[in-house]
Amino acid sequence: MKQFAKGKITDRINAVADPMYPAYIIRGGKKNLMIDAGINLMGPLYLKEIGDLLGGTEALDYLFLTHSHYDHLGAMPYLKRNIPGLAVGGSPIITDILKKDTVLIKMGYLSDLQRGMLPEIAGNEDVSIEAVAMDPALKDGDECDLGDCRCVVYETPGHTRDSLSFFVPEYGALFPGEAAGVPMGAEGREVHPEFLSSFDLYVVSLKKLINLRPEIICVGHGLVYCGDDAPKYLEDSLDATYRYRELLENYLKSCRGDVDRAIEHMTAKEYDEKGAMYQERSAYVINLTAQFREIARMKGAV
Repeated sequence: MKQFAKGKITDRINAVADPMYPAYIIRGGKKNLMIDAGINLMGPLYLKEIGDLLGGTEALDYLFLTHSHYDHLGAMPYLKRNIPGLAVGGSPIITDILKKDTVLIKMGYLSDLQRGMLPEIAGNEDVSIEAVAMDPALKDGDECDLGDCRCVVYETPGHTRDSLSFFVPEYGALFPGEAAGVPMGAEGREVHPEFLSSFDLYVVSLKKLINLRPEIICVGHGLVYCGDDAPKYLEDSLDATYRYRELLENYLKSCRGDVDRAIEHMTAKEYDEKGAMYQERSAYVINLTAQFREIARMKGAV
């Protein structure tokens, strides 16, 4: 079974805000945890829906981040400013990344590209992205006790160096961010691979997630997969990753190893013509550039 990442998923798990940038809230017996915080422009909407769901924003205890991309942590500083005592956890690498002014400027730029589509949400509020230290700094094997369930941390690099996935074994629920790719198409029947920092580590991470045998997969964008569709999504993602590598290699070969030309040709065909991606175009091109460079590196072309 598949559903859009919005509203009730189980009695204890909800997706808030927009399916394009869902934040997942797990209500434990004693503590409440939110996973990811989309783009900064969504901050006020997250805050409102957190309050509506939990009976007050102060009831949110933790916000854990799957990785350092602007569309997964963008609203985190806004929420940190507006929820006193909120503990923000993620890879310690994120702390160092957010110290770089160039990174914050780039995140702000990518977010502002979407301001025209979301003017009624952010309004005139300060949703700026700023440096925040990860506390707790999370690593593989860490567990967060929510009362009647646990959130277990798995390091799943490959999409980014700092990628983490979160698993709640009591519910069989997995929150992989983009470590398992993202759905493609209106019905999410295909998976778009998202290895940006390392193809090999991305595959290792996917196999780690497959071995967890999740019953629910709350993907970083678009959809939630339940029942038999959950393990199938991960298997399809692994298969798609190998096919996607071959596709990139073919584009690179047709462009005689010219990475820039390969990016241009593939963007025109796979993004502009097919139009099946849950992603803003500029972000797609940035990610595609990283993927081509990784494939070129593996082939010894760079």
